This record gives sequence, structure tokens and C-alpha cells, in this order.
Amino acid sequence: MTEDATFWFDPICPFTWRTSRWLLAVTTARGLSIDWRPMSLAILNQGKPVPEQFAEVLKASIRPQRLLYATGVRHGPQATGSLYTAIGNRFHVAHRQLDTELLVEAIAEAGLPPELLEAADDTDLDAAVRDSHQAGQARVGTESGSPILALGDGPGFFGPVVVPVPEGEAAEKLFDAVRLLTAVPQFSELKTARASLEDS
Repeated sequence: MTEDATFWFDPICPFTWRTSRWLLAVTTARGLSIDWRPMSLAILNQGKPVPEQFAEVLKASIRPQRLLYATGVRHGPQATGSLYTAIGNRFHVAHRQLDTELLVEAIAEAGLPPELLEAADDTDLDAAVRDSHQAGQARVGTESGSPILALGDGPGFFGPVVVPVPEGEAAEKLFDAVRLLTAVPQFSELKTARASLEDS
């Protein structure tokens, strides 16, 4: 089984951001690739009661989701990963507003053409983002939050949720554990208490 990864992510999710940093570090060290695919917590939470503050962030998330989807189509998954990193460093690390200025800066940092920004407001991309989201859900086989990780042709799993981001030997061990679990078709779920983001 190939260990290349498919990673469905919502760019607004702080837990997903941490998982992505772990996955990027391990796959880079091992010479593996990541197929970055957007998913949407807004779609996942449609028709469900959510706190007002969270609802505003969900509403704003469609612009970077469209942008990231278009990046993958036009420039490939590596460019999607670079753009996600540039967005995430500003949104999750610097805690900036997820506005046009942030997206413009991220596009430039990722070395992508500035006209790509138009995709953020292209509502024709909404169906494609939804399809990408649903593909991730189908890979898991049940409704799942962000992120979703699949290795090779194996099943998709929610997570792993990592707070703080594991490094070095711990990061390698976690990847190997996920890889081994992927190879066991009878395995379906493993869970413990989630650490607070304040711990990272």
C-alpha cells in the first residue's frame, strides 16, 4: 500500500491546522505526497444550531474554500498546500481576519498569480467544493468533521487530532500508527479526551 496521503480540510479549523502541520512534516521527511482537498464545516453544519460567532466564521470560510479548490484544479495539489500554509500562518498563527487582504498576501507568498483571487468570489465553484466535501464524507463512510485523512487506497478517518503538534520521533510514531490502523479493515474508531487549544 502506498503511503501517499489524501487530506480533506476546512481552512478555518484550528485543530485541522495542527494536524496538517504534523502530516506535512512527516510526509516531507519521507518523500511522500499530500493531495490537499477542501471540505466545509459550513456544509457539515447546515441546518444545525451553531453559536453566532462560529456562524460568522463558517460564512466567511467559503471564500478560501473556493480559492483553494481552484488552486488545486489550476496549479496542482502542491500549490494548494502552499496556499493553505500561507493562509493558515496568517489566520491560525497571527490570528488575523480572514479577509481579502489576507488572501491577496497568501496568494503572493505561495507564488501564485494574483488573478487567482477572483476564484474566491466565483459562486460557480460552490458545487465543486460541495462535491469535494462529499467525497471526503464518502471516504469515511459516515458524517465526519475536519480533517479527514486517507493513506493510499485505504479508508478515510477523522483526525488524528493533535494538540500540540507532535514532532520528531512522536510524529513518526503517530504516522506509522495511522498507517497500521489503515491496514486493518475491521478497525473503525479510537477516541480519548481532546486536549485544549490553549495547550499548543
